[in-house]
Amino acid sequence: MRRLVDVGVGYLTMERATPSLSAGEAQRLRLAALLGSGLTGVLYVLDEPTIGLHPADTARLTEVLRRLRDLGNTVLVIEHDLDVLRAADHLVDVGPGAGRDGGHIVAAGPPAEVAASTGSTTGDYLAGRLSVPVPASRRHGDGTALVVHGARAHNLKNVTMRLPLGLLVAVTGPSGSGKSSLLLDVLGRAARQRFHSAGEAPGEHDAISGWEHIDTAVTIDQQAIGRGARSNAATYSDVFTPVREAFAATAGAREHGLTPRHFSFNVPGGRCERCEGAGALTVQMHFLPDVQVRCPACRGRRFKQAVLAVHYGGHDIAQVLDMTVEEALALFSGVPAAAARLRLMADVGLDYLRLGQPATTLSGGEAQRIKLAKELGRRATRRTLYLLDEPTTGLHAADNARLLGVLQRLVDAGNTVVTIEHDLDVVRASDWVVDLGPEGGANGGEIVAEGTPEEVARASASRTGAFLREPRRRER
Repeated sequence: MRRLVDVGVGYLTMERATPSLSAGEAQRLRLAALLGSGLTGVLYVLDEPTIGLHPADTARLTEVLRRLRDLGNTVLVIEHDLDVLRAADHLVDVGPGAGRDGGHIVAAGPPAEVAASTGSTTGDYLAGRLSVPVPASRRHGDGTALVVHGARAHNLKNVTMRLPLGLLVAVTGPSGSGKSSLLLDVLGRAARQRFHSAGEAPGEHDAISGWEHIDTAVTIDQQAIGRGARSNAATYSDVFTPVREAFAATAGAREHGLTPRHFSFNVPGGRCERCEGAGALTVQMHFLPDVQVRCPACRGRRFKQAVLAVHYGGHDIAQVLDMTVEEALALFSGVPAAAARLRLMADVGLDYLRLGQPATTLSGGEAQRIKLAKELGRRATRRTLYLLDEPTTGLHAADNARLLGVLQRLVDAGNTVVTIEHDLDVVRASDWVVDLGPEGGANGGEIVAEGTPEEVARASASRTGAFLREPRRRER
């Protein structure tokens, strides 16, 4: 049992169904089992084990990883958390950018050596040469608030939460303290019922007051954006529509009578009919999983040759789908509708993403940021409530700074942004913090502190406050 607590899942109940676990929880349970195995000479590879962990839980997880190392094993961790990076014996920093701008080792060595490397963005953050900016002053909002009264879903203990409107709000607390229950299961579901007539009932609560102060609410979680390979970054974000229109407006398209419809791989017309625009054929294997093979007719390019013969800026439509957001932004800078959507995707840290990358291959954090970019592209009402579930998941500190800039712009436009968050840089940059705890599971479910980050830092009962009181660390 102690191992489960050490890896940060002590709040889980014994009867918790495995399918209900997050990827991070499942990974940490596996780690706890391995710790008790006594194996030596093993290479362990972990993919961002700190996802969803409070800083206090991250410190305990780091000790677990050290114990695995001390048993005579090698622990290789893909990670963005700066405290984990500082605790490592050896760092390998890959970059310098993302996607096609990455793929190079820009620095390697002990943390102090990487911190001294001026060519490493990670090193810049470790050394303190760069940092996520903290606003010089806090917003005070417009004086109105949304109040959740008597929330009792899951482990919440008759909680009443006041959310000042017109601010950037962070909901914090140890893992399992009730953050998702309060924000997503109670407030999020109630908002969908009120504004979108959704049928899913909210978690148990007495009432929610203050709805009259907002026009709509948008919940942006980490659920997948599509279940099939036909859904991709371009189609989901609506950037593919103006791109197809741009191709249809070229002289080559007009000469052959091609319309925007012909440049879609989802409908008959210009798509390859052998694979129906999928670019691949499914071969059924008896008693084995199906196998995907490249379409022999279009050779994986999805379209008929007549459509591929049309070029925009020297590129055909298949080549555009293979571009990154950053590359497409340069190509379609003269197409306002496409450029605006691409710019939003770049702003939320997805400039490396290929436009045609299937939605099924996106991580939870990438899916959430595509949803955010799509919502930002809609016409704003100025009084929208945005609810985000750990938007910094999978992000480097440099990307956190960019994402925060987007969220701050949303608030400056008159909206309210509420995030479930563990990243202390995001918490410090928020106007208001609601901290749940004091622990997780049955020992959580209460609001232990609320106010500005400075006020929460002074709250002796707040575990988040204890970390906010600490100065930002630098590797020397």
